[in-house]
Amino acid sequence: MDTYSVDIVHQAINALFQGTNPKEQEKANKWLQEFQKSIYSWTIADELLHQKRDLHANYFAAQTMRNKIQNSFSELPPHTHESLRDSLITHIGQIDEQTDNVIVTQLSLAVADLALLMATWQEPISDLLKALAPHPAAIWPLLEVLKVLPEEIDSRYLRLGANRREQVHKQLDASAECVLEFLCVCAQRKDLDQHRIWNATLRTYSAWLVIQAFPLSHICDNALSQLAFRLLSQPAETTGKLHDNATECVCALLSCMGSRSGNLEADPQVARIFEAVCHLETAYHLSVAHEDTDKTINYCRIFTTLCDAFSLDIFESQYAMKGLDLVLLCVGHFDYEVAEITFYLWYKLSEDLFQRYDEKLTARFRPHIERLISALYRHAQMESDHDGLIEENNNFYDFRRKVSDLLKDVAFIVGSGACFKQMFIILQEPNTTWEHTEAALFVMQNVAKNILPEENDVIPKVVEAILNMTDQTHIAVRYTSIMLIGELCDWIENHSDLLEAVLNFLLYALQQKNGLAPAAAIALTSICSACRQKMICHISGLVEIARSLDSFQINNDVAIGLLKGISLILTKLPQEQLQPALREIVGFQLQPLAQLLETSHCQLAKGERSDPVYWIDRACAIIRHTNPDVPDNVEHPTVAILNDAWPLISRVLEKYQSESRIMERTCRLIRYAIRMVRKQAVLLVEPLIKQIVVLYALQHHSCFLYVGSILVDEFAKSNECITGLLEMLQAFIEPTFGLLQLENGLRNNPDTVDDFFRLASRYLDCCPLQLLQSSLITPIFQCALIACSLDHREANSSVMKFFINLLTWGRSSNHRHSECRPLVIELATQHGGALVMNLIQASVFQLHSYMLADVAEVLNELKHVVTQSQMEPFLAHALEALPKKNSGGYVTATQQQLDEFSNTVLRADTTKAVAQALKTFTRLFR
Repeated sequence: MDTYSVDIVHQAINALFQGTNPKEQEKANKWLQEFQKSIYSWTIADELLHQKRDLHANYFAAQTMRNKIQNSFSELPPHTHESLRDSLITHIGQIDEQTDNVIVTQLSLAVADLALLMATWQEPISDLLKALAPHPAAIWPLLEVLKVLPEEIDSRYLRLGANRREQVHKQLDASAECVLEFLCVCAQRKDLDQHRIWNATLRTYSAWLVIQAFPLSHICDNALSQLAFRLLSQPAETTGKLHDNATECVCALLSCMGSRSGNLEADPQVARIFEAVCHLETAYHLSVAHEDTDKTINYCRIFTTLCDAFSLDIFESQYAMKGLDLVLLCVGHFDYEVAEITFYLWYKLSEDLFQRYDEKLTARFRPHIERLISALYRHAQMESDHDGLIEENNNFYDFRRKVSDLLKDVAFIVGSGACFKQMFIILQEPNTTWEHTEAALFVMQNVAKNILPEENDVIPKVVEAILNMTDQTHIAVRYTSIMLIGELCDWIENHSDLLEAVLNFLLYALQQKNGLAPAAAIALTSICSACRQKMICHISGLVEIARSLDSFQINNDVAIGLLKGISLILTKLPQEQLQPALREIVGFQLQPLAQLLETSHCQLAKGERSDPVYWIDRACAIIRHTNPDVPDNVEHPTVAILNDAWPLISRVLEKYQSESRIMERTCRLIRYAIRMVRKQAVLLVEPLIKQIVVLYALQHHSCFLYVGSILVDEFAKSNECITGLLEMLQAFIEPTFGLLQLENGLRNNPDTVDDFFRLASRYLDCCPLQLLQSSLITPIFQCALIACSLDHREANSSVMKFFINLLTWGRSSNHRHSECRPLVIELATQHGGALVMNLIQASVFQLHSYMLADVAEVLNELKHVVTQSQMEPFLAHALEALPKKNSGGYVTATQQQLDEFSNTVLRADTTKAVAQALKTFTRLFR
């Protein structure tokens, strides 16, 4: 305790907040962080709050108290809980007008978290109301506590557990009526600042609506609901902050009603709320007239939430569709930010209609979607005085991207062909301006993919007009037209008489220096992908394009896409033509790479020509997408190219071994190269293994493990390769385990965990007996036991996959490698208890709920390997090790719940049943 005292802590606070020396401030910050972790911070923070020395000390003390309750409540013995509660209520009661809001919030959270954690505090709401409600100055912090308390119930830091949460909800439900009465009284008080009290009560009321604490009969006609609607109906008189809080309140009210499935036509109270929202249409128009966009956005949120809450009624009742009319009113607003708020509703509506697959129902919504598309067409229009293209990554560019996604989602409701024709009519109107033309083409571009290739009415006219565009046409119109041509690739494949003209048009655009080249390259890639067979005769021109790639004004990602398209055509070439063409195109990438290797002091500029990745990615795209159909007994046309390229690839690995980015991309190139020629790459296996084993020991790049797994996948079924591959695994194990055994080794190296256990799984897939008979399997299994708790999605999935693949060989139904079964049974018998213990501990304390399905599959596989009499004690010991009570003293899981979970797991026939039981069980501790 000598290290910490009130005065020393206060000096550190002053040094942190008022000091001028950065080093001293950093030192003070570290010291205070250590102090907050100590047991003494409880009493010192409490004393600082009593003394009220200054703002910084009060803030630090309040924050410390909140953090301690939230993260370290188990430090306090149960008999101190009541004194802590009384002390905090005293601090809350001493808050006055001068107290900073941040301090009020921290203290309110501390009280709320304590009320949730402290099992012996039976009636926190009633106690707080009795202690604080009679004092006018305490009304403000009391309202804040009442607001944050329901918000904290699902805090992942508190880990209340399902049982405690259920009890808290019952406490809040029981107190809801008196809380509502208190809030209504507060809202009507004349002795307090009216706007401030309205803001505070509405915020608190909203928080309680969200957790559905109030009965439906209490929320429709009470004074607070009426206040919210009254404030919203007078936008000119209501301040912005008050308008925001009233909006939150009504949205919470609507969501509450929607989740309780209140029937619009059968329940008059629900109908009244619906009508009240509909009456806000006038207020919406007033906000538009006054150009008060923030309030307009609020009304849009309310109308959208209304439709979301009554989504089922919208499908069944014509009356409920009034809500969609209100939303479309907002979509028609001149500011696209207002329209954007409604997008999620249209996504949801289109998904529901798609799932229902009811033409009659879909037809009911067609007029609404037509109006939506017309509005989106207007919003997508560029400014008439805009000279160039839209700059990427500005707000309007992002908005058009979202419009693009939405158009693709809703087009089926009206029909892509009908939408295309609707835009074509706009193009034919006399005196159509360039921005209207561009927007119509933009809409066409986003529905073109779904138009039938046999269409011969509109598309030929559109394509002809595009191909005849002059250089004087606005650049944005030309850009969007080119993108439209790319989207019409399937139609063009069916109208090959136009292919030559289209290719000439795109090649001309590709050579331009005005921003059209990227669009032309993207469109050409699509044409290559759709018209593979018909593009074979143009291969010489495509090779020339690949040769001249760096003369075009396109970035490397677009260039890679173009190489992908060309490679798809290469695949269709006869074998005698494929090899020279492929060698030439690959050579265009490898020659500059070889020149980089000869340069001794070349500065690596990411994404530039001096970056090896620039060329490696291009070569990788070519290799990946050139996939000719070659029988196993015929030499692959690319084997010679790969063998010739190996010395260069090996030099890249050697020279840039410390650069993880370059190593990853090079390993990816190796991966696709081996995948393409498969067992015919056998000559590369030995030199490749020798090099990656040495480099992995030096640099620990996990991509070498991944290359190892590709080699296992391709060559482990050949008996002559198995010994060398097992030696490779042994060489990988020592540096891997050394890395993972460092402090936080698992957490800091999830890619290594992922790739190592992916590699181990490949051995189990391809040569299980040899691995299970080796001395390597036990240390790998033990490492996997430790890695169970890693909460990284891909890494944990690979660990679980390893266990599943291993245990599968122990099933009685395993006839393919029956000699593996006794080896797996021995492993499971020896380590099964530790496996179940670690899986349960990880599921309860570390893993996310979406990761539990993999855990369930491991448990289910284990049940098929060990006997029921073995599995029962494994599970019993794991459950016995779990804490019986949470930090607040409340029972986490009752014996009945433990028995139910155990019985479900033991008796379950499917992984799904185990997964569901596991998810339900872990909620008891979260």
